[in-house]
Amino acid sequence: MMKSENNKPVIYQSGTVNVQFGKNVKLVQPNNIYGCQLCDDVFVGPFVEIQKDVVIGERTKIQSHSFICELVSIGSDCFIGHGVMFINDLFSGGGPAGGDSSKWKETNIGKNVSIGSNATILPVEIIDGCVIGAGSVVTKDIKIKGVYVGNPAKLIRKL
Repeated sequence: MMKSENNKPVIYQSGTVNVQFGKNVKLVQPNNIYGCQLCDDVFVGPFVEIQKDVVIGERTKIQSHSFICELVSIGSDCFIGHGVMFINDLFSGGGPAGGDSSKWKETNIGKNVSIGSNATILPVEIIDGCVIGAGSVVTKDIKIKGVYVGNPAKLIRKL
């Protein structure tokens, strides 16, 4: 941990750094977005963090207070509701992987996927056209197009 001088805090400034932008991208400040790719017509609401190596597909909307960690790919025409959390560390060693990114896992979200507010998405694959209900926790790959809700998220209706 860094020590500050004279009991003053060390302050890190959030912002937008090293981002590959497509055309007509809209960002609402404040946010913390770095080292990622935002394709054409992406919208990102305020208080969103998008980490390095994330790819967000065309026309995808990400609402406020969402967190998209490394190793996440989101397809085109998706909707990510308020406060959605993506997780890449499954605590496979009994605790956080810390700086050991070799223990992190990927998440791949297909096209036309809607994820409701306050959902948590563990490292999974979700196929095109699915709906994830608000507050749901996705713990396993979703391979059947449908509506999923609950903790853990379960199929309630095929689409």
